[in-house]
Amino acid sequence: MGTVVAMRGWWQDLTDLVLPAECGGCGRPRAVLCPECRAVLSGGAARRVRPVPEPPGLPVVHAAARYADEVRATLLAHKERGALALAGPLGVALAGAVRAGLHRTRAGGEWARSNRVGAPVLLVPVPSGRRAVRARGHDPARRIALAAAGELRRNGIAARVLGVLRQRRAVADQADLDFRQRLENLAGALAVAPGGTRLLSEGPVVLVDDVMTTGASIAEAARAVRAAGRFRTLSGARPCTRERHGKAERNRTSDQGERGRPGGPAGR
Repeated sequence: MGTVVAMRGWWQDLTDLVLPAECGGCGRPRAVLCPECRAVLSGGAARRVRPVPEPPGLPVVHAAARYADEVRATLLAHKERGALALAGPLGVALAGAVRAGLHRTRAGGEWARSNRVGAPVLLVPVPSGRRAVRARGHDPARRIALAAAGELRRNGIAARVLGVLRQRRAVADQADLDFRQRLENLAGALAVAPGGTRLLSEGPVVLVDDVMTTGASIAEAARAVRAAGRFRTLSGARPCTRERHGKAERNRTSDQGERGRPGGPAGR
């Protein structure tokens, strides 16, 4: 099965690069992502996003764009329809959010107090479930994180991706859960894999994912990293942030999308 998934991903990558069918954001023909949609995705300044209510333990999170219209279409085309070439522009957007978080911590002196000079930024993706990865044929958050790390390195920031988080148990689909149910569903669900503790000590940790709706996923990821040792989770970063409104939750600048089912809406 692993070989089949890898071959499918390789072939889709090649097809998208050689024969892009349409823009992932607006459908314009013969473009992976047109200039206008690229500008919407990453043309603005990344900003801090905070859900309301805010889950306990949520690190400072930055996002590059709002999860709507062209941005939503781009993310779903990559995540659910296998438009893998879109990992590049999504990675550029994620890198912008990472830089915004690093700028904040450097300005506050936190970087110097907690990390050695020259240490690489460690991008730690929030993991998708194995079933979702098999259904999609790839792990969207990891693929975007790899693209973001490459973009950071090209701009003089040492960065690497560490896929050290694992799901300890099965979790329910988040799409139809309210804020409190999402927290309960994910409580204790993640852990750092054996050997990951040493790797996490090599630099500042930035938790990354594709979209945020309630913050439950990234808060659980932060808990798992902190439980593994005395690491500094500098921030969380995502290409886009999702706005939700309802009795249980409303977002100030909305943001999180906890892992939804394959083919369904993002629902973090």
